Amino acid sequence: MVCVVSDVATSSSTPSPRSRRAARVTGDERERAILTTAETLLGERSLHEISVDDLARGAGISRPTFYFYFASKEAVLLALIDRMVAEAHERRGDVMERFAQDPRGVLYDATKAVYDTFRHHRAATLAAADARASSTEIRELWERVMDQFVDETTLAIETERARGAAPALLPARDLATALNLMNERVMHAAVARSVPGVAEDDVVRTLVAIWISAIYGANAPA
Repeated sequence: MVCVVSDVATSSSTPSPRSRRAARVTGDERERAILTTAETLLGERSLHEISVDDLARGAGISRPTFYFYFASKEAVLLALIDRMVAEAHERRGDVMERFAQDPRGVLYDATKAVYDTFRHHRAATLAAADARASSTEIRELWERVMDQFVDETTLAIETERARGAAPALLPARDLATALNLMNERVMHAAVARSVPGVAEDDVVRTLVAIWISAIYGANAPA
């Protein structure tokens, strides 16, 4: 989980692609109020326990008005995921373009951008993880996000191998997949405060150390 590719992301200042309203309408306070309410309520109870009436009431709108913006509670959660992905992308910026210049530093910055975003949105992150088991759309969205993480990591590994900086001990995509799945699980455990789990403040440092060792082996940069 090194970075975020922007085709699943949307700026928080523009309408969510999950919203029913026209894209020409921007920065609508009512849509933002629905998303803010959802994230607040998810910190208190599960999506299953939250009703559309709860979301509408918290956003200061009527139930019919809610449906003008979103088709369902699941659509709201999907919009929250989109917004988190967009935020992670913005935090990360173009850091991966400098990978060869400073692999350890780039991996640290990229991993921290993703981790800090999902930790900041702890309730929505945990709700999304829970919903993947029952929602095909949420599961498919997250699979696309993970595929993009793996694609970019694979390219970075192949580029480092091509310039002779990293050994080809495993197929690049297999290694990229394993590393990103590890990031996903370790970050989730930390955000959920699961046991066993890496301490929240040690997550990024630990993951980067493993990535460097796995990609570079004995050639690991200082």
